[in-house]
Amino acid sequence: MTTPDPFAACPDRRSTGSEKWDRWRDRDVLPLWVADMDFAAPEVVLDAIRARVEHGVFGYTHDTPGFASALAEHLQRLHGWRIDPDCVVGTPGVVTGLALAARLFAAPDDGIITFTPVSPPFLTLPARAGRRCLPVPLVQEPDRWTIDWGALENAAAHAKQLWLCHPHNPTGTVFSRADLLRIADLAERHGITVVSDEIWSDLVLDDALGHVPFASLDHPAARQAITLTAPSKTWNLAGLACAAAILPTPAMKTRWRPAGGGLVPMVNPLGYAAAEAAWRHGDVWRRQLIHLLRGHRDLVSATVAGIPGLTCVPAQATYLSWIDCRGSGVADPQAACEAAGLGPSDGREFGTPGFIRLNNACPTDRLEEALRRLTRAFTA
Repeated sequence: MTTPDPFAACPDRRSTGSEKWDRWRDRDVLPLWVADMDFAAPEVVLDAIRARVEHGVFGYTHDTPGFASALAEHLQRLHGWRIDPDCVVGTPGVVTGLALAARLFAAPDDGIITFTPVSPPFLTLPARAGRRCLPVPLVQEPDRWTIDWGALENAAAHAKQLWLCHPHNPTGTVFSRADLLRIADLAERHGITVVSDEIWSDLVLDDALGHVPFASLDHPAARQAITLTAPSKTWNLAGLACAAAILPTPAMKTRWRPAGGGLVPMVNPLGYAAAEAAWRHGDVWRRQLIHLLRGHRDLVSATVAGIPGLTCVPAQATYLSWIDCRGSGVADPQAACEAAGLGPSDGREFGTPGFIRLNNACPTDRLEEALRRLTRAFTA
């Protein structure tokens, strides 16, 4: 019997309180912006949620007995990284983890480095925590985005933390072991704590690359690093608000939640159930997804290549395409796309005007229609 394709269709998300679909609810605009997928979560995850619902009690919940071990086994199996489960603590999102790290490991007015373009919270959270954001622009090359090492060295003289988005959102860059070791050397030299957001690490599209967790390096800076991860991007679980911080020592866990000043909630029980099931049993679905996303990345790249003035470095990871519209002569690419019925993310929110970010994690026929609208936006 043929197994149904889990990505051929998807549930209708309108009228469900979807942030993604409500943004242009009264307009004929296809939303391909915020980084969640339109696909239903895999059955192994839904079964785990159903089983937890059958229990019937949803009281205050701290880390469940299998949460840390499920993550540890997943990281060992997929990335060859052996962690101490006692160093894992649940947190209601990677963004929350960044905010807590800022408060724990940097003093007021300390600098926090981040590579731009980057996911908007990396740019806004430091100031909200009373710290300073130190953006270091990545360099766009024909086949990948690279680090400007001179600019990074200059910023490091004024920083106490480096927030590493690895793999990188929105460019889809997978930083190499050599890149990471060079970052580690710089961090050790300047006394900088690296906080590595590795939420996209399970969606590396190119087999030859692989993901190297920063904290897995044999380096003093890596042994002091904080890693943030979650199943939310890979298995489409963002609404369940469950992530994990991997801390340098078990003792540090006692300081983690209190650093939020009483504002950080506990993770909900359904989030724990979904995360554990995804890490333990979701790999077959994940590999099917990656096969689809490779094709979607290539479809976007081929379409962009045919539109005068647009370029796109193919992503090495994620389901995001970062499209450079600066050569198109269109003054406001976001407005042009919306007028053509397409809703991407605006590059200005990532610190880089003139770009758009396209989320290609949707059924193929929907992506094809979105690309027809993209073409119309820049050729009409």
